[in-house]
Amino acid sequence: MPTRPAPTERQKRLGAELRRMRLAAGQTTEYAAGLLGLDRTKVSNMESGVRATSPERIRILASNYECADERYVEALVAMADVRKRGWWQQYRGSLPQGLLDVAELEWFATQLRSYQSVHVPGLLQLGEYARAIFAAALPPLPDSEVELRVVQRLRRQQVLDRGDPVEYVAYVHEWALRMQFGGRRAMREQLQHLCQASERDKVELRVLPVEAGAFPGAGHAVLYAHGPVPRLDTVQLDSAHGGEFTHSEAQLAKYQAHMDWWQTHTLDPKDSRDLIHSIARQL
Repeated sequence: MPTRPAPTERQKRLGAELRRMRLAAGQTTEYAAGLLGLDRTKVSNMESGVRATSPERIRILASNYECADERYVEALVAMADVRKRGWWQQYRGSLPQGLLDVAELEWFATQLRSYQSVHVPGLLQLGEYARAIFAAALPPLPDSEVELRVVQRLRRQQVLDRGDPVEYVAYVHEWALRMQFGGRRAMREQLQHLCQASERDKVELRVLPVEAGAFPGAGHAVLYAHGPVPRLDTVQLDSAHGGEFTHSEAQLAKYQAHMDWWQTHTLDPKDSRDLIHSIARQL
């Protein structure tokens, strides 16, 4: 199979899991190469995501590594089965790879949870609100790229509209609801949209009031994407230089605890909507 000059986060994750499986079995790359009839370099490239692999090869490796977790193995097989291009691929070369990786992560997640302390969650943003965020970037983005990012962000929201919508729990700090991105009118419309979106069956929106005081992960925006099995969960962190992805056992446990804290300390969905309506009436 051909090599990839720039593997996606999902492709790199598959390779990392194959390496993790091999190391857990106490085997070498030479051993894996012998099983697959490849040279050692190709196995290394496969484990870094640079080289594609096939579902058949994953099953061969899992069997010889004595991995008995069938759900985990089948989840890896599904990651290797890429017969259909995702909609986000049409933006390759036009937008930063990190934006495409987030869209791909959301599309394949079984559940999404996020917390935001400054912005309204991207999956619940309106176009004018998103445009104000991208227009504030430094160095400034060209108008054409701002519009392209807005369109791509709105298209990400189809994970909530498709036939099998993903379950989404969004935790938002009250301060994010008071930041007037795009002005008073745009923010009023955005808050009204949040309330409408929170009425969906698979969307749960919970607000952390300012009275709650200190909270974990202050200043960060975090997306926790649940995979088909817990060991394939992924955390995406926003930063000034782009998104960062992590999936080590320690980091997953840390951010799982963060999400549990937000679930415990935020207002319930009804009280959250009441607070949002109250803030909207003040605009």
